[in-house]
Amino acid sequence: MDLNAVQMFVSVVQGGSLSAAAERLGVPLPTVSRRIRELERQLNVQLLERSVRGTRLTDAGTRLYEHAGRGIEALMEAEQAVISDQARLKGRLRLSLPPGFEPWWELLSAFQHRFPDVRVHVYTTERRVDLVEDGIDVALRVGTISHESMVARRILAYRHVLVASPTLIDRLGMPESVEALHRFPCAVWALGANAAGLWHLGEKVIAPESVLATNDYAHLRSRALAGEVVTELPPFLAAAAIRAGKLVTLLPAQAMPEQQISLLYPSHRHPSAIVRAYLGFCQEQVSMLIAAGT
Repeated sequence: MDLNAVQMFVSVVQGGSLSAAAERLGVPLPTVSRRIRELERQLNVQLLERSVRGTRLTDAGTRLYEHAGRGIEALMEAEQAVISDQARLKGRLRLSLPPGFEPWWELLSAFQHRFPDVRVHVYTTERRVDLVEDGIDVALRVGTISHESMVARRILAYRHVLVASPTLIDRLGMPESVEALHRFPCAVWALGANAAGLWHLGEKVIAPESVLATNDYAHLRSRALAGEVVTELPPFLAAAAIRAGKLVTLLPAQAMPEQQISLLYPSHRHPSAIVRAYLGFCQEQVSMLIAAGT
């Protein structure tokens, strides 16, 4: 049985006519009429007697309304109960985030404004934490996910950008090729004291002779803004400075590899209402940013 059609039938009875039900539900009158006829054909009974004065229930229609009316009312009450529970979410949410992930700071602030009784604990680290051992509800990960005991929800894909300040470009000129970067002071992201930073630019891979290597993108951005280095940044850390003319993109035709952002939670642990609300909120906010082109 089509529950949407049943809901329309209940609305017709409560409103006294097809037109009243159509107005109440916000759907075209022909749609309501067609769905009621389809419901009658499905049940092989006549539910309504139609006349110029409106509609009147048949005996079969009366029996259906007595049962369906209670069911529709119970479903509406259940929907309101779920909405109310979501609005009253209360408890703790334990998250793992990479360092310097500034857009997520604003997202978490917005999440707590919507759910003010949720206390958020954020563990910031580059380390691949063990969610179960470390007691983390949801971890944000950048890159490919290959952990069978985790559920991964992909949120966003993006590419890093190569940037420098206009003052550095005025002094050394705009690089016209990947090879030209070797004459620029460079700063790279690298994890570990002895790790080498590589730049994948289009089909070429280079290891720039870096004056600075760090695993802190905020530090890289600071040095680029100071006019000291060419560096790579996630677009969300560079966008404001690029819009303000404080940074310029270099070699835009040589795209850097795509990065993926995913939210992970343990597969064996049924997500709580708070975790489900957080996952849904993140997806909603990121979708809004994509739609807005930011």
